[in-house]
Amino acid sequence: MKNFAPAIVLGLALLISLVCSNQQSIAQQNRMSPELLWKLGRLGAVSVSPDEKHIAFSVRHFKLEENSGRSSIHLISTDLPNPIVPISNWKVIGGLQWIDLGAGTNLVFEGMRGDEKEPVVQAWMLDLRTLELQQMTNYPGGISNLKVSPTNDRIAFTKRIKLDETVNELYADLPLANARIIDSLMYRHWDSWHDYKYSHLHVAFVSPDGLAGESRDLMPSIKADCPVPPFGGNEQFDWSPDGMWLAFTMKLDPKWAETTNSDVYLVNVINGEMKNISQDRLGYDNDPVFSPDGKKIAFHSMETAGFEADRNRIMVYDLETNSLYEASENLDQTVHAAKWLPGGGFAYSSEHRGTDQVFAIGSDIFPVEPNSQLGKQLSSGQYNFALKHVFRNGKVGLITVMSMLKPMELALLNFETGETQFLSQINDDHFYDLELPMIEERWVDATDGKKIHCWIIYPPNFDKNKKYPLLTYCQGGPQGQIGQFFSFRWNFHLMAAQDYVIVAPNRRGLPGFGQAWNDQISGDWGGQAMQDILSATDAMLAEPYIDKNRAGAVGASFGGYTVYWLMGNAEERFACMISHCGVFNLESMYGSTEELFFVNHDLGGPYWKSPELQQKYDQFSPHRFVKNWKTPLLVIHGELDFRVPITQGIEAFTAAQVEGVPSRFLYFPAEGHWVMGPQNGVLWHRVFFDWLDRHLK
Repeated sequence: MKNFAPAIVLGLALLISLVCSNQQSIAQQNRMSPELLWKLGRLGAVSVSPDEKHIAFSVRHFKLEENSGRSSIHLISTDLPNPIVPISNWKVIGGLQWIDLGAGTNLVFEGMRGDEKEPVVQAWMLDLRTLELQQMTNYPGGISNLKVSPTNDRIAFTKRIKLDETVNELYADLPLANARIIDSLMYRHWDSWHDYKYSHLHVAFVSPDGLAGESRDLMPSIKADCPVPPFGGNEQFDWSPDGMWLAFTMKLDPKWAETTNSDVYLVNVINGEMKNISQDRLGYDNDPVFSPDGKKIAFHSMETAGFEADRNRIMVYDLETNSLYEASENLDQTVHAAKWLPGGGFAYSSEHRGTDQVFAIGSDIFPVEPNSQLGKQLSSGQYNFALKHVFRNGKVGLITVMSMLKPMELALLNFETGETQFLSQINDDHFYDLELPMIEERWVDATDGKKIHCWIIYPPNFDKNKKYPLLTYCQGGPQGQIGQFFSFRWNFHLMAAQDYVIVAPNRRGLPGFGQAWNDQISGDWGGQAMQDILSATDAMLAEPYIDKNRAGAVGASFGGYTVYWLMGNAEERFACMISHCGVFNLESMYGSTEELFFVNHDLGGPYWKSPELQQKYDQFSPHRFVKNWKTPLLVIHGELDFRVPITQGIEAFTAAQVEGVPSRFLYFPAEGHWVMGPQNGVLWHRVFFDWLDRHLK
């Protein structure tokens, strides 16, 4: 690791200019704006070479006028005098990997220039000595989730394989028929209809000249996906050190929509022999990682079937004894991105009291305190840290760092001292001379005597002698900590820059405060979690610098549900509301969403199953309280949101209009649960702040 210091010190100034070479300086602009938000570079894929001499990362920039983005690769290396940007202005870059074909380490990546006759992603190789570029694959339909074997002679990747027939194939004499025949659930998911294809894991040999040969499907005829949609990536499979096996994740349960039951499989890349190593575990099992000696496989696992926010455990499968044990059994925290430490044990990321920190367990180097329900904390501060790589000495990790003030950057974390050394400064020229909000941590009394952790975000140049409007931020999930995240939609920095004070309570149901706190929201959507939000709001309304007549509530997904619930149950606290993709009617939501395991667990099952369940639906469904609606309401929803279908927003807007409540509907025909397009994103913020300003300023 010490070899990195010269490269970092010598090249830091150049790195800043290279990373931001296409950016326009805004030193004259003093505050964050929606347009500036879309000028910020976004850190993408990150990778350390096997010899630990090179670090590569991708950065994506958007051009608002073109309504699109372009990516570049940035390289820090002890073999180079300065950081360089060898690849820039590509439409797609991802899956950074490394390969040594006998003449030294080369960089491999997934890419698409944007000018191809067939615009699909293929594998590319960059010679680090000559900077010459070579296309490695040319497979119809392209590839995703690239990974190079440790033996450097094979690559693994995923391809979409068509296994289902369309209506026109079933009825060849009706070529113009436009219909679907649906026999089971999951015919659409998040933002896409089923396209009759499945993502399958493939392998191919790589010749000494860098060309990949014919690919082999390791999941032939299996109607399942690797990685598991919608959020899985190449972390869901891993090579054995000898390059003979792949451990991968697949969800093969016939009742896909009603269960979280995914499993980890072991497959021989030569003969296709396959084995399920987590078959007795009924929740999510994913993200397998071989131990350095190849004798064990660790993977993340949730115990409770159908509970997507259960505690994420570290399970270890011993390949010699075919036994399985939990390495995190004493923890009262959930685990993300677990990495093997030298000599055993793991480093991992986890939510912790409104931040994401790095921890270690099972290591003699970093012993855990007796009776502690947390691992040994290796990082500190008001940041969200995510662990990307553990260096061979076991004392340094490659991490990403972000806060509510600044987006994600790349850094090194010294596990022994907790010191963080930044490697990238992607957006520093934009933040130079930018007026920043102030972030405060506060604990508020709950109605049941417990304490609620809150983040308070104050405008730049906050003056306690002035009166400010208040925004109560309602988190989605419903289980997803309000940490030190820098969102490109729900951006606290941007909200505060418009002279709002924001309170963001880590209400009941959010991780980072023990599993009991996390679980308490299940079956109690309109209960204590809502009281927590009102308690946090009331605590802020009591502050002399808050104008009690100018308070608003905003949120998305479950946060949007919260807004609809507050519309009918918050009395006179709020003067303005905004709900993005919120749940309005629990009954119609159950009949139109796709992942039924979520509502089955959190709501207890379908409303028609028992009078007790129907009573819960009636008690907690916002549509039951429309008679109390008076507060001006902005509804935002996307047509392609199949998680919380568009009808939820339509129903809420209709109710507001019929009741004579001042209301507006911002409808996106080509967006899903999130707003992804650059110009749509700026429009979202303009309408968002226009609605707030007209009612709160």
